[in-house]
Amino acid sequence: MFKKILFATSASPACDNAAKVAFDLARRNGAKLYVFHVMGVPSRGFSHMVRDLRSGEEEHADGDYRDWVVEELQSTYAEQMEGFEKNTSIELAVGVPHTEVLRFARQNDVDLIVMGANTREDDPGAARTRSIIGNTMQRVARVARCPVLIVNRPCTTCWNLFSNIVFCTDFSKAADSAFKFALSAAREVNARLYLFHAFDINASRLGVFPGQAELERTLEKAHAQMQERYLRHMGDFDNYQVDIWEGTPYVEILKYARERKADLVVMAHHTKEVNPDQAEIGSTVEQVVLRSACPVASVVHPDKVAA
Repeated sequence: MFKKILFATSASPACDNAAKVAFDLARRNGAKLYVFHVMGVPSRGFSHMVRDLRSGEEEHADGDYRDWVVEELQSTYAEQMEGFEKNTSIELAVGVPHTEVLRFARQNDVDLIVMGANTREDDPGAARTRSIIGNTMQRVARVARCPVLIVNRPCTTCWNLFSNIVFCTDFSKAADSAFKFALSAAREVNARLYLFHAFDINASRLGVFPGQAELERTLEKAHAQMQERYLRHMGDFDNYQVDIWEGTPYVEILKYARERKADLVVMAHHTKEVNPDQAEIGSTVEQVVLRSACPVASVVHPDKVAA
């Protein structure tokens, strides 16, 4: 399914969970795995002086320093690389992290980017300090032409990558690309595909919550949208299940994924009808990324979703 996978890492413990998934996916797919590290932003004009993430000191990004960083990466991921060295390529860059990740992904036409929700323990956007995902991940997910797999917690349910895939939709245009990727992944690995919609009962008008009759009409309409928007495009694929619940979307998605023992949750990066390159990651996606026990694939562009 994936021929080229890019694992963007700071080599900090914050990336350990993403590393396991990235190497596992690459092995299962016989894919080329790029372990990609951005050494930092040049700190003196256009020079290659960078600030070392571990020591905090400025270093000249010359050949010796690059060799040392490569050795550190090889040491950090020695266990995962064992027996997979020929398919692994360690790549370095100097610059703004999200810009370099996107540049490398585009130049090498990768099929999937794997990242942690945060890449540095002291990231000011770290989950434990602000309960939001990191800036680098957000910027990569917003612009990437391929799906971005975000791993925030130890993957406790994806030992058989992937058996149960949950596709979550709000029936937006942006969700169509996510559906194509979810269906393609389910076909490829013969996984069961769960199509799920959570009707947001908190999005009531003027604080008036829907009555039972309105709720039933809404759920009936959602079933019709499932049929029209997705099921009629699935051809002979019949290993699926449709469910529609009401509640707070991210809470229901997490409950549903847990009950279905999901290995992967697939969602659109955002839902608003705006330029994808300018859209902020949706609040529901963000909460699912931070709390999900399995990886979450964020899809923003349709370019490579069905490859």
